[in-house]
Amino acid sequence: MTSRKMPVGIQDFEKLRSNGYVYVDKTAYVYKLAREGLPYFLGRPRRFGKSLLISTLKAYFLGRKELFAGLAIAELEQDWIKYPVFHIDLNVENYSRGLASLEAGLDTNLRMLEEQWGRDTAETTPAARLYGLIYRACKKAQRKVVVLIDEYDRPLLQTMDDEQAQTALRDALKGFYGVLKAADPWLRFYLLTGVTTFSQVSVFSDLNQLVDISMDREFAGICGISSQELTGTFDPELHELAEKNGLSYDGTLEEMQKRYNGYHFAKNTGGMYNPFSVLNTFFRGEFAYYWFKTGTPTFLLKKLKDARFNLLRFAGGISVSSASIDDYRGNGGSPVPILYQSGYLTIKDYNKQFDEYILGFPNEEVEYGFLNELAPFYSFGVPDWQGFFVGDFIKDLQRNDTEAFMVRLRAFFAAIPYELNDRSERFYQTVFYLLFTLMGQYTAVEVRSAAGRADAVIMGPDTVYVFEFKLAGVGGVEDALEQIDGKGYLIPYTVSGKRLVKAGAVFGKESRTLDEWKTVTLPASSSPP
Repeated sequence: MTSRKMPVGIQDFEKLRSNGYVYVDKTAYVYKLAREGLPYFLGRPRRFGKSLLISTLKAYFLGRKELFAGLAIAELEQDWIKYPVFHIDLNVENYSRGLASLEAGLDTNLRMLEEQWGRDTAETTPAARLYGLIYRACKKAQRKVVVLIDEYDRPLLQTMDDEQAQTALRDALKGFYGVLKAADPWLRFYLLTGVTTFSQVSVFSDLNQLVDISMDREFAGICGISSQELTGTFDPELHELAEKNGLSYDGTLEEMQKRYNGYHFAKNTGGMYNPFSVLNTFFRGEFAYYWFKTGTPTFLLKKLKDARFNLLRFAGGISVSSASIDDYRGNGGSPVPILYQSGYLTIKDYNKQFDEYILGFPNEEVEYGFLNELAPFYSFGVPDWQGFFVGDFIKDLQRNDTEAFMVRLRAFFAAIPYELNDRSERFYQTVFYLLFTLMGQYTAVEVRSAAGRADAVIMGPDTVYVFEFKLAGVGGVEDALEQIDGKGYLIPYTVSGKRLVKAGAVFGKESRTLDEWKTVTLPASSSPP
């Protein structure tokens, strides 16, 4: 553990500040939001700091000046006015019972507010109760009300596979959130946070004045940790982490970056680190996939399967138009928007000419975690997928035993049940992509993502392996080896000082596995013919 207190799991700003936890200063964003005073919506992945942001805004609007000493906002704010603050947290309930669970969760939140501001017994629905509360609080306090709603979409996310429950919940939430528009004369500020926009399922149709800042460049860094914040706030922890793991300071930064950095929430902005993984890494002193382990995206995996999503799209980046990147439809449509909004994909590039985004995995934590979960779930039917431990493939190559590697690969494909193997090239390419990409957890692996590259390149400690695969009837082993030579796949590695091994193999349509293969080893000093 570090010498300073890491706020792992701390989402309450007062607790964080009063108990000496390290804090990444986001209060300049808080001041900007409060000064502009617009009705806002902010979408971010789970465990990305939304609840702490809500708590920080709550402390600010309650005038808790003492909690902000030494922070950026202390130099900006002069007045520190206290407002009535309604903090509505949808995390209070499990919504597996559908509408009944939602009504219970809203009732819990509203009763706490009614203890302070009173209740009219004529107000029987959640919407009427909220409307009455806002009116009474404004009149009693002689100040307009601040409403902060955390995880507004949690009921919808927990019932993704139940369309009947989804319909009832959408209708109820639509009416509840719509009150904010009707109560606007008595509101100073309001913000809703969540994972998804659900822009096409009518939740916000009565609240169309919301300003969505989820992809606004000015607020791209409002949640998460930037590179500057990482080195500026956590310099002592980075040094401690380096020492514990036998790494240099620069090596530690490189490891942090490839594992946890890479989130982009707007075009042409710097990458953001996952705060949950960063804090846990410092707290525990070791690298692991902390964020991914906190929740398996089962509903997303099911949607990919139901949509017959082509996994090979992950290899080269997924293009999506600006109009559809947040166009998530709860009852169908492309799964790409929800993958982006949930944090499993992020913005990698932007094409101004066509107004489209290129999406991909943000970092190794997400890529390997997601594909590890996806592989058995995607119904390739390999008995005991985890029994084919991908690290064993790498161990074969580390021993320079290419033959054992190919035999293991043949056994892997042979284990796929007959009825699940459709013998198509796409089938083999998809399984191949998953398997070889997951090998990248243990060594450098490049999987083909565009024409003109070998199917896969694996970098061993003293050997570079270049693989080319053919489908029976399309080409043979010699064709694969000739393609490696003819297209110069080996050339980039001739200056590596390592041995070069080229491997060609053929998948048989009838055998449904590798029919034959051939490897050729070149000395380290050799160049390809």
